Parts: sequence; structure tokens; C-alpha cells
Amino acid sequence: MLDQATYTPRLKAYYKATIRAALKEQFGFTNVMQIPRLDKIVLNMGVGEAVKDTKKVKQAAEELTLIAGQKAVITKAKKSVAAFRVREEMPLGCKVTLRGDRMYEFLDRLITVALPRVRDFRGIKGSSFDGRGNFAMGLKEHIVFPEIDFDKVDEVLGMDIIICTTASKDAEAKALLKAFNMPFNS
Repeated sequence: MLDQATYTPRLKAYYKATIRAALKEQFGFTNVMQIPRLDKIVLNMGVGEAVKDTKKVKQAAEELTLIAGQKAVITKAKKSVAAFRVREEMPLGCKVTLRGDRMYEFLDRLITVALPRVRDFRGIKGSSFDGRGNFAMGLKEHIVFPEIDFDKVDEVLGMDIIICTTASKDAEAKALLKAFNMPFNS
């Protein structure tokens, strides 16, 4: 068992030792607090089949909990939509917000383990920034994570991954993620 008092995630130590200095030099920051850093990572799974069977949301939440290492929260509908057969307060998906050491651990597993396991993977589209330094991407299959036992999965679900940074511009956020070896294709 790892001692939590002395353990530092690999990417967090790499950020402090190497990436901060490189970004400070690249963008000419005068203050250490101007240097972009990771703020949080939000994982989200929408379960469309939940309209017919609410057990699928619970299964998705359990699988997302395994992937994130933190308990997933079930999200519910805010409004009723008759066309989609959705009622108010009906469970429709689940989400997890990761911060601190868990965030760095997840990013490490995403970059080094999960993304290389994606079928026909040619890199991540580098234009998925929102203009304020946040990056969003989607995975079509949640089974690329090693925590998920493929034999026990009833249905393959997609998931959204949003990486929030403290960067004020997309160029700064992209440089930060490139320094973490995020496999951009452009």
C-alpha cells in the first residue's frame, strides 16, 4: 500500500519539475500564478436507454466509479420532455468531477493506457477548445479503460471528458496539454 503522505502522482511531479518552467519561458509569464495548470477533469456519461430501464444508469454509475476511482453522481432530468418520454427528476446519466491527485492519476491513465487502446486512433482533434482554455473530448467506448471488465459489460457506452485549466487562452491550454503528452493530431 502506498503512503498517501509522501505519494505524488507522476504527472503532478512532472508538471512541477519541468512543465511550469517551460510554459513560463514560452509565454513570458512574470508571475508564477499566471502559469496555466489543471483545475479539474469532469467525466460524464449520458445513458439514453435510461428512459426504458433505470437500472442502466446505476450500472453506468458503477462503471464510471471504477474508471474515476471516485463515486459517480447520478444526474436527473430538470424538465419533462414528452417527445423523448422523459419526466422531471428521471435519472438520465452520471458524472464525476476529479481534482487534485485523482485528477492527475486519471489524466495519466487516459494518455498512457486508454487512448492507445482506442480502435483506429489517430490522435485527438486539437480544435476542441472552448475559447477559455478548457478542452472537451468524447470517447465512443468506455471499455478502453483497464478497470472495466469487458466480459461483464452489458452495453458499451460513450463518455465525455472535459479538462478544465486555469489558462486564459486556448494556445496556453494546448501547450499545457501537449506538455503532458496529450496526442493531438494537429
